[in-house]
Amino acid sequence: MHIETQGTIGIENELTTKQIKEADLVILAIDVKISGRERFEGKRIIQVPTEIAIKSPNKLIEKAIEVVKRT
Repeated sequence: MHIETQGTIGIENELTTKQIKEADLVILAIDVKISGRERFEGKRIIQVPTEIAIKSPNKLIEKAIEVVKRT
């Protein structure tokens, strides 16, 4: 798992092209428009509000695993 954050101080831990290419799934926990979203074109994406990722992380990961297993 790799985590990139974007906020008022900019992008931290920016994902590399290789990390994105090798990803089975991308989870976007966002409430606002993000920079560089086009980098994830062609990838399976789950998008949720940040509140879901914070309050129900286990359920989110379970859903991600389910999505990956379906394909």
